Amino acid sequence: MPPAVPASGPADDTGRSVWSRALSWVDPLVVMILSALLLGLLLPASGVVADVLDVVRTAAIVLLFFLYGARMATGEVWAGLRSWRLQGSMLAATYAAFPVLGLLVQLLPDTLVSPELKTGLLYLSLLPSTVQSSVVFTSIARGNVAGAITGATISNVVGIVLTPLLVGVLMVRTSGETGGNLWGILLQLLLPFAAGQLVQRWTGPWLRARPHLTRVTDRSAIVLVAYTSVSEATVSGAWSHVTWVALVVLAVVCAVMLATMLFLTWSGGGWLGLPRDDRVALLMCGSKKSLATGLPMAAVLFAPALAASVALPVIVFHQLQLAVCAVLARRLAAQVE
Repeated sequence: MPPAVPASGPADDTGRSVWSRALSWVDPLVVMILSALLLGLLLPASGVVADVLDVVRTAAIVLLFFLYGARMATGEVWAGLRSWRLQGSMLAATYAAFPVLGLLVQLLPDTLVSPELKTGLLYLSLLPSTVQSSVVFTSIARGNVAGAITGATISNVVGIVLTPLLVGVLMVRTSGETGGNLWGILLQLLLPFAAGQLVQRWTGPWLRARPHLTRVTDRSAIVLVAYTSVSEATVSGAWSHVTWVALVVLAVVCAVMLATMLFLTWSGGGWLGLPRDDRVALLMCGSKKSLATGLPMAAVLFAPALAASVALPVIVFHQLQLAVCAVLARRLAAQVE
């Protein structure tokens, strides 16, 4: 646990000010996304500029999923499957328990949560787990880091195929959406990923040794998708139903979903007889959803106006999961220490 701030002054015994400690909790990616959202609201692109950005966004998504395939070591994924109880429970939490929560949210009255935001919450529940934050928090909490790496990676590999399929099946029945353009899914998601896997034998070690390159690509694609989606929604008037009250209700619903999954994953690990380090990995991987995958996929799966509303729950949940799991990871680490 970080040292407490003494009452005698604004700095702690490490010389860091209260302000700098507060900034350390801020996720730079979320700041960039919120800036893109604000820019899309105030200065939306239209006409030729919007057409050019649409082409650039498509190219960025293709590059993003190509690099996903090009940097993931296929051998490591298959090796991780040997821990079938841990990996199976992670997949069950991500693609079974979480979607059930998303379907239950659809029972809320439209006067409480708008149909567009309920669609976004269902879409959120179908996304794969995160990789980076799941692994980092598992490490902080003294959990099974190797299991977290494998589980989160498998979740994302499976999600490339399973998330669009679940969207196509569940969202047709609940929201009337078609689940996106199948050609768009094939050309922008699956084929680039498969092409990346074909060359990852040569590109994988080089890319994994230079994580800053893929980090720039990831964040650039996400911010671009966030701006173009919000910009198109602003031009079409899709934000007329979103109020401050709706945002507060959305945050509460996301918090309840997160708390439920944290309880189910931790308790489920105990019911399965998993050791503590595996329970920590299940807790951190099974309770999270990927913003990096969710926003680009939304741009492919949904019409532009709806994609912005769908993206909003993903962004809110992402920030909540970072803040809550950071606290949990430190408390779990303190118990071991």
